[in-house]
Amino acid sequence: MRRALLNLTAMVVVVTATLALPANARAQKVVATTPGQAGSPHETVEYKVGDATVTFVYGRPYLKGRSLETLAPTGKVYRTGADEATTLKTDKPLQIGTLAVPAGTYTIYTLPGSPWQLIVNKQTGQWGTEYREGQDLGRTPMTAGTLASPSEQLTVAVAGSNLEIHWGTMKQSVAISAKK
Repeated sequence: MRRALLNLTAMVVVVTATLALPANARAQKVVATTPGQAGSPHETVEYKVGDATVTFVYGRPYLKGRSLETLAPTGKVYRTGADEATTLKTDKPLQIGTLAVPAGTYTIYTLPGSPWQLIVNKQTGQWGTEYREGQDLGRTPMTAGTLASPSEQLTVAVAGSNLEIHWGTMKQSVAISAKK
């Protein structure tokens, strides 16, 4: 019964979050939604970026009345999700901001600040807080924006030609494209 309630809650959250995204971000394919090991729902979502298939697997924590600064403090590397590290998998090379990303599987972190930095890390399979800077493929700056309506739950999405992170009223974005 509890598991069914968690799955139903997760589905309602997915539908609500999807409707809150711009229309061009709705081209995602939600592959799986699970409760997660430590309480936050986890999603596997796929996007087409040019001819590349890009998959994100991540925990979606809620703000629950907490400030974003408390959860993702300025100047400290943030796991960009909950529980296990957030994974990006691409079957074709990508250009993410200033960063060339070969086909493969990576972990995504962010460094909150002015500007925020998106970090693509080569280490995979670890708990989200196990960050090793020496494994970075690289970092690229993100562009800050403000959401018209707050997002209680962290969302990672591809909207048009941008990779976006939404949480609270914060929106961080960076260009993403398939490399030719």
